[in-house]
Order: sequence, then structure tokens, then C-alpha cells
Amino acid sequence: MRAKITYLITAAVLVVYFVLVGSRGVMLLQQATPLTVTFGVAVLILPVIGIWFLWKNTQFVTRANRLAAELEAEGGLPVDDLARTPGGRIDRDAADRVFALRRAETERSPDDWRCWFRLAVAYHDARDTPRARKAMQRAITLRESAR
Repeated sequence: MRAKITYLITAAVLVVYFVLVGSRGVMLLQQATPLTVTFGVAVLILPVIGIWFLWKNTQFVTRANRLAAELEAEGGLPVDDLARTPGGRIDRDAADRVFALRRAETERSPDDWRCWFRLAVAYHDARDTPRARKAMQRAITLRESAR
């Protein structure tokens, strides 16, 4: 729940920022000189890209949460029992051992979205965020194509 609140607050702050930047871009366009119009267009592109990125990320998070809820209802969510450092971070060796198991599981069942979901969690625990996102996207794609 804390992560959802943090995400919503961050998204709200970004939307306010996009509105402020967009208003500055409009102000530059209203000056109607070649230089201010060029800068105004450039400034307006940034909020458009930001809004698109925020929308795509929100869709990704929503879909991943839907898969997590479904997997939890089936009793298939991975248990977070990894050893941790005194600072609370997941022990790298423990994460690597679980990752090896999850990778083997996914290799045995490459079309099972549940395996890809658990592999994404293992990548995340091993601090490999780009691969975690790709594995989660694969899980989402597999689940949506099965419907």
C-alpha cells in the first residue's frame, strides 16, 4: 500500500510539473518571434514525452499488479524469505540462488506467465531492474494472449 501511495504522489507531482512546463511553452509561443517559437515548441515536447512515459508506466504497473493478485489468489506468489544484510538489503548470494531456480523453472515452461512473473521477481531481488521489467512484460504479454 505504501508503494501505491508513493507512486500516486509522484505521478501527481509530475502532472503538476508538466502543466507548469507546458504553460511556459505556451508563453514562449505567444511571444511569436522565431527564437521563442522554437523554444516554445521544444519546451512543449518535454511534457508530451513525460505524459506518455507516465501513462505507459502506469499501464505496466497496473497490469503487473493484476498478475500479482491473480497469482496470490492461486497461492503461487514467491515467498520473500531471502536472507538480508543488517541494512535490510537482500543478500546477493541468496538472490542468486533463487534466481538460478527461477531461471530453470522458466526454461522448463517458457510459455507459462507464472514462471515469467516469478523470474521477474528474482531479477528484481538480484538488483537487475531492466531484466526484471522485460521478464514482467513477457509475463503480461503471455497472460493477455491466453485470455
